[in-house]
Amino acid sequence: MKLTKKKMLIYLGFIVVVFLLWYLKFAKHYPKNIDLNVSSEYWGVTFSTKICKEMGLSWKEVYIAMLDDLKIRQIRIPIYWDEIEPRYQEFNFSDYDFIFDEGAKRNVKFIANVGWRLPRWPECHAPVWASVKGVNYTKDRTMTMLEEVINRYKNRGEIVMWQLENEPLLNSFGKCPNGDEEFLKKEVALVRNLDSKPILITASGELSTWRRESKIGDYFGTTMYRVVWNQFFGYFRYPWPAGFYKWKAKLIGMSQYKMNVSELQAEPWVPNGTLKDIVHEESNKSFDINQFRANLQFAINSDLNKIYLWGVEWWYLRKTQGNSEYWDLAKTLFDK
Repeated sequence: MKLTKKKMLIYLGFIVVVFLLWYLKFAKHYPKNIDLNVSSEYWGVTFSTKICKEMGLSWKEVYIAMLDDLKIRQIRIPIYWDEIEPRYQEFNFSDYDFIFDEGAKRNVKFIANVGWRLPRWPECHAPVWASVKGVNYTKDRTMTMLEEVINRYKNRGEIVMWQLENEPLLNSFGKCPNGDEEFLKKEVALVRNLDSKPILITASGELSTWRRESKIGDYFGTTMYRVVWNQFFGYFRYPWPAGFYKWKAKLIGMSQYKMNVSELQAEPWVPNGTLKDIVHEESNKSFDINQFRANLQFAINSDLNKIYLWGVEWWYLRKTQGNSEYWDLAKTLFDK
């Protein structure tokens, strides 16, 4: 049977669609060689008191285990506004004093993340008393809160950098108002006036061009995700090579050595429910132990300045549930 031009185009289109489906949903895109051969100084983690509480863990227990068992010495720590000022003008820094005190004893270096929008859902963490009064009021109170935090901690040598907000101009994720570049610049100006430590600004590695964010701070941080999920496609895998991030930096004239990976995927994506509730079969769809190794090597191959892993609290949860393989793999990175 002779194929018409129309039928040939239909068959060709079908082949292309099948290939793209395989390429994005099923091809692993793992690095060719995985040896994880890099200094322990290359790695850090983001640590969240909130996600520990949400998973039913003692955040102090997780934190001390990070320091003394994993030997983590570089931490990005969000200082949640609703934890330090739960009531108007009533500040309580005791939890974060503990975190910095214990870190200082062990020569930990911190990126202190301050602001209204910080890591972990719902992204914006204003206390209820501020958020109920609207965006403008919340912004005014954010500036007051920033001044309190910076003045309290600016003389701490263990804090080496401030991160202002978290992915502050990303409008497609989180329960937050749209990003406000001019407000972000006001925050930066305030912090510069109070302290001389460098300032980090972050953006999504996958959903942002970085053009605006990269020009505001002294350093820039990008997310780095490999397997994600959305309601239209389910799980899918980003296909680009590790050099993609350096290429993006070069495109906007930014030095790769002024860039950190502020958030490397090192826990499963949760389509529904919470990290505490996700079952093993579901978590493996986006983050089994082989994916962990692949993500680590991919980050090494990206050749950026430092890598902060996202998921240390979940590794500990899995450890308490009888599966320590994630915790044990992480230990080989930090305890060298």
